[in-house]
Amino acid sequence: MVFDNKFIQQRIEKANILKEAGFNPYSNNSKRNTTIEKYLNVNSDIEDKEDKRDENRHYIVNGRIKLFRIMGKASFVKIEDESGMLQVYVARDNLAEGFYNDIFKKHIEVGDIIEVAGYPFVTGKGELSLHATELNLLTKAISPLPEKFHGVTDKEIRYRKRYLDLIMNADVRKTFKIRSKVISLTRRFFEDKGFLEVETPMMHPIAGGANAKPFVTHHNALGIDRYLRIAPELYLKRLIIGGFEAVFEINRNFRNEGMDATHNPEFTSIEFYWAYKTYKDLIEITKEYFEYLFDHLDLPALLPYGDMEVNFANFTEIPLIESLTTIGGVPAEVTNDKDKIVEFLNSKNITVKPGMNLGQLQGELFDEFVEEKLIDPTFITEYPVDISPLARRSDENPEITERFELFIAGREIANAFSELNDPVDQLGRFEAQDAAKESGDDEAHEMDVDFVEALSYGMAPTAGQGIGIDRLVMLLTNEHSIRDVLLFPAMKPIHAEQKNQEEE
Repeated sequence: MVFDNKFIQQRIEKANILKEAGFNPYSNNSKRNTTIEKYLNVNSDIEDKEDKRDENRHYIVNGRIKLFRIMGKASFVKIEDESGMLQVYVARDNLAEGFYNDIFKKHIEVGDIIEVAGYPFVTGKGELSLHATELNLLTKAISPLPEKFHGVTDKEIRYRKRYLDLIMNADVRKTFKIRSKVISLTRRFFEDKGFLEVETPMMHPIAGGANAKPFVTHHNALGIDRYLRIAPELYLKRLIIGGFEAVFEINRNFRNEGMDATHNPEFTSIEFYWAYKTYKDLIEITKEYFEYLFDHLDLPALLPYGDMEVNFANFTEIPLIESLTTIGGVPAEVTNDKDKIVEFLNSKNITVKPGMNLGQLQGELFDEFVEEKLIDPTFITEYPVDISPLARRSDENPEITERFELFIAGREIANAFSELNDPVDQLGRFEAQDAAKESGDDEAHEMDVDFVEALSYGMAPTAGQGIGIDRLVMLLTNEHSIRDVLLFPAMKPIHAEQKNQEEE
């Protein structure tokens, strides 16, 4: 059972004793008038006072007890709220008669959430603290917190019990505050640029917008299967067809694929579409976007990421085929010959899937020999048509598309292109993807007749881009697993035996 643990039983007993004594261990009458951060800022001048205290100032603060040190007739506790940590001095003679010995020392403990009223003073060791004149219990914690000095270090527990991770690790809370700011700033940036925020369906009749394996669900009322969206692209482009000229959406996508340090089955992205623009315009707005984020987050242009340093003042561009030789070291005579690529990959002990076309093989070369070497922000441009089913062909070279992917610290952060708006060409691309699916490629794009029909009404020349918010936050917070920037990452079910071991 949930509360079988003996330590939890002891705390439940303490809560019951408090109830019998007339104290509600789950009261709802908080009188807090300041946060810990504001308290510390407002009272920073106490150090300059002769007696290092001011009994005329009165504050009420709330927080969770993180440290408890009893010294006979007085105690020090450290409490924490969302804004910071504060030391509180609790003396027997300053509280109601009997409260200190009968209630505070016996039944209040680490993990409990309390409210303390008092005045500011500085201890002999120079720490700005609160001298308690009144103390109330707001919430009794019946599960004990982990031992303070080690905290929650087991990653499995941290991800499964994120609430506990947040209680124990202030740096984790900081990471998720930055994530929230990134999303807020992203929205503000695009709104200021004149983009309209929209919402498109999360359940699609066709798994479209990207090459990926979808999650399948069933719609009972309609009696048909639906796919959790793998991308909002085709719906957002329908809006451009309908007459909107600049739209964006920040929301979840779902892909039924593997999980690793940079992949989670559901992830957050922004996709935006801009009429009468090209992928070259997207390169410029992307640079502006990063400059805006760094300015508002007060981040240095030279940002550490693991053992690397990423220079966000150094954006570069290079075509994909050129990058194979200049960055990846692939011989130039290999890069445009299907048979030679297969032979080269085999010589490097890299398994090649049967039936891969030239563009897919070039993409394989890039993945193996180039991607991880792209540390500073790099726009890889001119992707083969074979691996870009929704991108516009180049007028100069119909074998490549007007597309880029942005790589930073060896990882893809964004994907963008001038959109294909030729409905006949789009139909042919979908038919080629259908053939690939028939040949066993379960990530190939499905035919979307309705989208082709929508294109037939005419879509203005348009550029579109997607940016992975999770990977972006990983970069900005120096985190190396996507699970560390997701509040509740996907986890395997936990077995009862394993759960018992964790609790012990």
